[in-house]
Amino acid sequence: MEKIKINIDNIYDFVSKDEINAMKQEIESCNALVHSGEGKGNDFLGWVNLPSSITDEEFTAIKKAAKNLSKDAEVIIVIGIGGSYLGSKAVLTALADNFDFLKHKKKDPVIVFAGQNISEDYIHELLKAVKKNEIAAIVISKSGTTTEPAIAFRIIKNEIEKRYGKKQAAKRIAAVTDAKRGALKTLADQEGYESFVIPDNVGGRFSVFTPGGLLPLAAAGVDIKELIKGARDMEAATGADIPFENNPACIYAAARNALYRKGKKIEILASYDPKLLYIAEWWKQLYGESEGKEGKGIFPASVTLTADLHSMGQYIQDGERTIFETVISVDKPDSEVIVEKDTDNLDGLNFLAGKRISEINKMAELGTQIAHIDGGVPNIRIELEKINEYTIGALLYFFEKACAISGYALGINPFDQPGVEDYKKNMFALLDKPGYEKEGEELRKRL
Repeated sequence: MEKIKINIDNIYDFVSKDEINAMKQEIESCNALVHSGEGKGNDFLGWVNLPSSITDEEFTAIKKAAKNLSKDAEVIIVIGIGGSYLGSKAVLTALADNFDFLKHKKKDPVIVFAGQNISEDYIHELLKAVKKNEIAAIVISKSGTTTEPAIAFRIIKNEIEKRYGKKQAAKRIAAVTDAKRGALKTLADQEGYESFVIPDNVGGRFSVFTPGGLLPLAAAGVDIKELIKGARDMEAATGADIPFENNPACIYAAARNALYRKGKKIEILASYDPKLLYIAEWWKQLYGESEGKEGKGIFPASVTLTADLHSMGQYIQDGERTIFETVISVDKPDSEVIVEKDTDNLDGLNFLAGKRISEINKMAELGTQIAHIDGGVPNIRIELEKINEYTIGALLYFFEKACAISGYALGINPFDQPGVEDYKKNMFALLDKPGYEKEGEELRKRL
């Protein structure tokens, strides 16, 4: 795929080409499992062909609902946690002007997020910040009972109903939930909220191309058709019929698993553009929740460079050699800023005069890459032509597909998350949820 390329040349000092080639059959078999539905977690493979299956009618419905929410709202509060908010947050951050929040007049409503934490200050400050704004909400939850978003939705729903009354509030709230069951589905039907479905066979961290991701993005003015076009093209480029050497998802999965088997247990996703910060946050959930089980898995971490070279750079360069680095490299920035010559040259930077900031950033990237490789850190490069809807859609699908292949190569189920339930049980017990009283008593003795 021309607009996104993967380069693993800089792992060959650590893993040989022969070792990568030897994994070809294994990785292709794992990709085939993703498509055949014969592997573990096969009831959660609805995301695989999701981009190519979205119809014009679905696009139209999402855009219409987004327009209805946006016409009277200055701020839309998106309520969700994990994959129910990180996908849209990642895309919005990647595509937004870094200083969009300073603009006094905006064509599209501001999107803010709630339900991704249980911070009392956060929810208080959010309500205070939107006190004088017209507001609407999108709530995303299959069950409607996940603690963090359920608390936030209860509070925000009450705020909207107090301001506008229940009848008008119903026009300002949209729900993305289960097709047939659950507390949120029941409430949406009772109150008459516009509602969309998260398919049963799509897990939260793979849901960015469902209405859970697309509705907030459409409301923010993102070209969701172009986003899906990028994902659709990447879906075709990573299919089971695409040979290993031409399949970027297979190559990435092979490279990271080969390094893992050599003792590289931590993957650092690095970028040189702050717009990609939440792409990395989304990626960390995708890979951490998919691979971290049965005592296995590559630990996902991230840095934004060059800023983090002044903090994490020392560890990456000289710390324990259990890490490898995957760099998202952007070829063409949208803007042009040139360093000017200064007569006094007190900062000693006249050698940069006439150069674009992007050229300086690129040399920092390449210089860092060489230093890290020399320091014992293998380097994988994912090269984007530029940051736009098409390339971000392709990038997200690429990571999803490679994650599934990589999980099967690890021998685990990439689509469940049994460990996530442990903290919930303890929290419910400590909060005296009915049915957890005995567990609560035992836990309090340990505190």
